[in-house]
Amino acid sequence: MIITIKKDTPQQEIDKIVRDFEGRGCSVTLIQGANYNVFGIVGDTASIDEKLVAANKYVDNVQRVAAPYKKANRLFHPEDTVVDVGGVKIGGGEKVAVIGGPCSVETQEQILEIARGIKDAGGTLLRGGAYKPRTSPYAFQGLGSEGIRYLVRARQETGLPIVSEIMSIDKVEEFEEYVDLIQVGARNMQNFDLLKVLGKVKKPVLLKRGLSNTMEEWLMAAEYIMSGGNENVILCERGIRTFEKYTRNTLDLSVIPLMKNKSHLPIVIDPSHATGDWRLVESMSLAAIAAGADGLMIEVHNDPEHAWSDGAESLKIDRFRQVIEKGRRIAQVIGRDL
Repeated sequence: MIITIKKDTPQQEIDKIVRDFEGRGCSVTLIQGANYNVFGIVGDTASIDEKLVAANKYVDNVQRVAAPYKKANRLFHPEDTVVDVGGVKIGGGEKVAVIGGPCSVETQEQILEIARGIKDAGGTLLRGGAYKPRTSPYAFQGLGSEGIRYLVRARQETGLPIVSEIMSIDKVEEFEEYVDLIQVGARNMQNFDLLKVLGKVKKPVLLKRGLSNTMEEWLMAAEYIMSGGNENVILCERGIRTFEKYTRNTLDLSVIPLMKNKSHLPIVIDPSHATGDWRLVESMSLAAIAAGADGLMIEVHNDPEHAWSDGAESLKIDRFRQVIEKGRRIAQVIGRDL
């Protein structure tokens, strides 16, 4: 249930409303805006008569919410959330962030060369996998802590905040100390124990959509993190599994306007994992910008032909630069910057 309170409501009246709902076993979240105060009521509200609530002269509107996600719901939080990742702002509709980097961190020299290229091309964050979830147990699994150290060195040289994927709860302390944006991969989107722990950390989380998950399931996964106290969540669409075999996955760009309508959380698009083909990355990136995405996450490699993982979907630095240059022009058309 959402209750909108008039701006000039006395504090004692606000306290009285809170006590009343808490006395009914509900939890109450107050969101204060420039021109409104909104109560988000979570709990069993079936017995509450909204007409009686609306009879209060300080109550402007009462609305029941059917969606099971509350903290991620735009009705509870009308303004866009802006997440600060190491000084880079993601969300809010003004600037499109661009995250670039290799699927896997391979060597210190490799990640440094790529980081320099991303910075020079206009990228805003550096991604790199240190712990790799692979379909085959025989594929390269990542450098682990060594890879994290290489990323930290790249951040020190370029100033780019770093993004990396966490695989298990036992690595949370390491990621909270060293990584600027903790990525939860598609396979872990419903690893609820991991999500609960990430709800306690003080670093933002990039939550990828699962391979076959609905948008509501995705938002409920975000709710797990936010309900723990960490409300700095960024959604990431990376393609879903369908019957189509011409692409690695099917990139669902419709989630951008839909999520903008249903949630206040920023949304980033990953065209690399979605298509699995570097030749499709540019067009899907431009389409995502036009559709209103808050950011892109693009795989970039200095030598894709010899990449240790996902070379086929990785752009070389010059093509990454081209995407950014064209993306700026698209962003300007819709009143944004890149």
